[in-house]
Amino acid sequence: MNTSFPAPMRADIMVLAQAMRQSNALDAVPLNLTDVQWQSLADFLQPMALPQGQVLIEQGVKDRTVYFVESGSLTVHYEDAKERVRLALVGPGSLLGEGAFFSHLPRSATVQAGAPSRLWCLTPLRFRELSTRFPPIALELTLAMAAVLACRMYNRPKRVAVT
Repeated sequence: MNTSFPAPMRADIMVLAQAMRQSNALDAVPLNLTDVQWQSLADFLQPMALPQGQVLIEQGVKDRTVYFVESGSLTVHYEDAKERVRLALVGPGSLLGEGAFFSHLPRSATVQAGAPSRLWCLTPLRFRELSTRFPPIALELTLAMAAVLACRMYNRPKRVAVT
């Protein structure tokens, strides 16, 4: 069974690669892959468009999918008993969902598109397949996601963006 995406989708992944390479955000993903490795990674990621206002991640839900932000902006909110409090803004070149991916715990916050956004998602199952077929890419991806997690945990204002 061929699980590869069509050639146009493999070319689209380079837009995400460029967003990550150009981002200077505190929580940018330091993913050091060659163009060929990005093309291989495309076979394991699923692109998605998110209109403004749509919820991507809901607080309390058990899901370990990781989302890489190509364009747009997303807001991270923690819902408490009083009101919804805006915690962080995440933009191109970063990711969401790394906390649940590593911890296997429910989502710690709600993430909603603050503007129309394009993302690429990676499920745990697809990550396992990537690990089997392309271990160096999986290792680089794991280290990059862990770096974002560590950066967010170290920076108190960004800590709440660990979803």
